[in-house]
Amino acid sequence: MRFKAFLTIILFAVGVLYNSCSSKKQPVLTSADITKVINRVTLGMVHDVTNPPLAARFFAYTCLAGYEVVAENDKNIKSMHGVLNEYPDIKKPDFANGYNYQLSALVAMMETAGKMQPTGSSMIKYEQELLDSCRKIGFTDEVIDSSKHYGQAISKKILAYAKKDKYNRISNYKRFTPAGADSTWDPTPPAYMAPVEPYFNTVRPLIIKSSTQFLPGPPIPFSTDKNSAFYKFLIMNYKASGNALTMEQKTIANFWDCNPFALQDNGHMLIGLKKISPGAHWLGITGIACAQAKTGFSKAMEIHTVVAAGLLDAFISCWEDKYRTNRIRPETAIRRYIDINWKPLLQTPPFPEYISGHSIASATSAVILTHYFGDNFQYTDDTEAGYGVPPRHFTSFTQAAKEAAISRFWGGIHFMDAIDNGFTQGVKIGNWVVDKVSAPKKTS
Repeated sequence: MRFKAFLTIILFAVGVLYNSCSSKKQPVLTSADITKVINRVTLGMVHDVTNPPLAARFFAYTCLAGYEVVAENDKNIKSMHGVLNEYPDIKKPDFANGYNYQLSALVAMMETAGKMQPTGSSMIKYEQELLDSCRKIGFTDEVIDSSKHYGQAISKKILAYAKKDKYNRISNYKRFTPAGADSTWDPTPPAYMAPVEPYFNTVRPLIIKSSTQFLPGPPIPFSTDKNSAFYKFLIMNYKASGNALTMEQKTIANFWDCNPFALQDNGHMLIGLKKISPGAHWLGITGIACAQAKTGFSKAMEIHTVVAAGLLDAFISCWEDKYRTNRIRPETAIRRYIDINWKPLLQTPPFPEYISGHSIASATSAVILTHYFGDNFQYTDDTEAGYGVPPRHFTSFTQAAKEAAISRFWGGIHFMDAIDNGFTQGVKIGNWVVDKVSAPKKTS
């Protein structure tokens, strides 16, 4: 009897041990891991000097690849089929088994970025580093391999979707030539670069209907009449420069510069300065908010993807206006009609003035982030600390967006109507994006 009781206890203990081992949870990845991937994508863009609209395109498809994996595995995250324009109904691969979907999502992001960016090989190298680190925190080789294959399969689907967005047709279009009129854009110093992405408005948007869906009102008509509204704008920009700016205004302008094309004139040589794009900055803010709010992996992937999609659509809309209006920059107009020696605080980006890209992108992002985190979400933005930019504290995303918008006036690179109308347009795009992604999924 005693032996039988002892045997029962032993068998029970073995059963408990077996169940404990077999139900051992896999390591959990967090929003911080998404941020790490975004940061590596950003590093590649800085190296490649990726222009702002193209950077938004890279970010959008990179995040979408991770999102698709999450949507296939988390019932709380709906598919983008029926939400994004022309987005296919992607099915989970039949071979997908024994994977960790969070790891697969990160792999899908890295594979997509690696294939789209010029220096994609560095992203593939980072992918291997990430997989190696996963072994150290408890992922088995079997789970890692299965996760990798699943992520790669989804990445191929997203890359096929991206290939149909018409960006690859842009190189076939006629080269954009400055019109040479008094009112139109001309290349600006110090590098007098060619205009960036003059046909980006032809790229398929992800959520808005078209590049013209939210057209702003027209810019103030050009005029050299000193009593005209345009000339008064010129005087506003001219006076709000140099010693007239407060230290705080200069700090704000430099904080939001985000100009990948910035060059420093060292006398006989122009030296490129490494800076991130506006989209990278707002995705950095997205990562900060997710970390502060302790947002789970799946929801964080959703938020990053919606912000990235909104940014792409914002830039497509913005570039529609920039090359449709083809408006002169303050630097050109002031040097031509007021003071030939005038220089703005910030370097003027190489594309037409109207409307403000920072205004539309920031307003769009702020609306989306406010939808997820609320009106009064306070945070400290240290996105560009690694580039020597001190952090700033904000009481809301809207406050940050408004500051980003006005920074372009203090920087001397935008007129006020481009800033105000751009912000209004960004709010409209942000609201449209939120409404579309929040709508109940249609059932067939």
